[in-house]
Amino acid sequence: MPLPTAATLYEVVEATWPPSSAIQNGPWTIRDGAGGGKRVSAATAHGPVRAQDIAAMEEAAATLNQPPLVMIRNGDAALDTLLAAEGYQIIDPVVLYACPIEALLTPKPDRLDGFAIWPPLAIQEELWAEGGIGPARVDVMRRAPAPKTTILGRCESRAAGTAYVGLHGQIAMLHAMEVSPNLRRKGAAGKMMRVAAHWAAKQGAEIFSLVTTCENAAANGLYASLGMVSVGQYHYRIKQTAKTGQA
Repeated sequence: MPLPTAATLYEVVEATWPPSSAIQNGPWTIRDGAGGGKRVSAATAHGPVRAQDIAAMEEAAATLNQPPLVMIRNGDAALDTLLAAEGYQIIDPVVLYACPIEALLTPKPDRLDGFAIWPPLAIQEELWAEGGIGPARVDVMRRAPAPKTTILGRCESRAAGTAYVGLHGQIAMLHAMEVSPNLRRKGAAGKMMRVAAHWAAKQGAEIFSLVTTCENAAANGLYASLGMVSVGQYHYRIKQTAKTGQA
């Protein structure tokens, strides 16, 4: 199976990390993220956007008690320019990664490196919370209709990290990987990815994918070292200063 295009991975992101709801409003898809972060709260354009269409998007965002936030994907250059002229700032450029799942199947992880489990355990929610991934984002995982699981990673005979993985067709996507700060740089993240890949392969996945912010140098280095390659990008435009966060 060839590596997916960016457009395909946008669909995988939506399927495996879904908003609470989404509606069509003119040229916009408006998402209610229910507090689950930028990825599930951002509007996207499914047609040409004019300057006068921006007000409708802003009104819809206000109704949802969300800031005016737009995801800019491949092919959205005109929208990007328009929003820049309207005072929207770039935030959180993101890289889309993918690789054949076989690239992550060897070496096979030891059974003590981690295991797949659904629903997540309390210790996993504690690990996510430690990294700023709170209940609203865990709710995103719970409402995803796709085949899914979580990974509890282990290091030095204790819980070291956690992640979530979902499937869309033959593509698996990893989200919300978090390693306890005092156990980082010990290989736990790579081992969790291999555990996730073995689970996904058993479900019929042929491609493994994920997204991360461009500024996360450690994560980008890890993914490249494991044979993952960039197949696209997206970024957000927002009308107010915002902290970087979930991709």
